[in-house]
Amino acid sequence: MIYPDINPIALDLGFAQIYWYGLMYLAAFLAAYFLANSRAKNSNNNWNSQQIEDLIFYGAIGVIFGGRLGYMLFYNFPVFITDPLLIFAIQGGGMSFHGGFLGVLLAMVLFNRKYHKSFFTTMDFVAPLVPLGLGFGRIGNFINGELWGKVTTSPLGMFIQEQGVSRFPSQLYEALLEGFVLFVILWVFSKKSRPLMATSSLFLIFYGLFRFIIEFVRVPDVQLGYLAFDWLTMGQLLSIPMIILGVYLYFLKGTVPFKRK
Repeated sequence: MIYPDINPIALDLGFAQIYWYGLMYLAAFLAAYFLANSRAKNSNNNWNSQQIEDLIFYGAIGVIFGGRLGYMLFYNFPVFITDPLLIFAIQGGGMSFHGGFLGVLLAMVLFNRKYHKSFFTTMDFVAPLVPLGLGFGRIGNFINGELWGKVTTSPLGMFIQEQGVSRFPSQLYEALLEGFVLFVILWVFSKKSRPLMATSSLFLIFYGLFRFIIEFVRVPDVQLGYLAFDWLTMGQLLSIPMIILGVYLYFLKGTVPFKRK
């Protein structure tokens, strides 16, 4: 396979440029909105249209601000400390899933306070909405020609003419596993009534596992490299707590009293 070398600019208006990566974020939020409305129809009227709109708005803010701050803290901390204003230099790229995840958690806390919902009631509703957006984001990484995997001679590799080598298209692996496969798992699982925290726990477990596995073929950020053992990456290190927490919540599911809204 040969990398198609797609122009990252989807539309050049002269006075402004629209990037495919930005359109992938838009597609992610639109997908979450339509999926949320679909889930709301089967939630015994626990969700209305105003709540859905606010849910997506709060989530989008959490993703963008959390993702950017997380990247600076987890992947570029020395530079961030030297010049904190670089957090606004988004034209140079740099978003972290784990930062975005923490940003969404905080945003959902604020959302729940407004609508008086319990935390895991909301998170169980939100979890199946997330994977397709993750998949769109990884496709955006692929179009940008970033976050490539390791050099390989495997037929699963993709030849990059600009670099003169073949690499694993790890962005597409992540789009498949963290995006499509995880979506199918959570969407099918949540079709039936499940104990509190069950859907959230599966998201944590499977995202953490998929990310941990794919990191073995993905090249770590150059400023960090491997953190230990010549294979442990920051992505893996941040995914381990997700897996542990997910397993804990799975065995705890349904045992914590809560008031349904």
